[in-house]
Amino acid sequence: MAVPKAKTSKWRRNQRRAQNFFNKFRRSIPSLSECPNCGEKILPHRVCPYCGHYKGREVISVD
Repeated sequence: MAVPKAKTSKWRRNQRRAQNFFNKFRRSIPSLSECPNCGEKILPHRVCPYCGHYKGREVISVD
């Protein structure tokens, strides 16, 4: 049975795990939803940058 010769440090372990995490999300394309007020494509759960509405009410005023 194989036994490691030395303990894997926290830094080396975290670096190995970080590669898998970032590669998974780096390639993903964000999903876009439609603003119910103006119909533009926006990121979900964000204020619409085109009309300033969120959840049916005006949050910011857009010129």
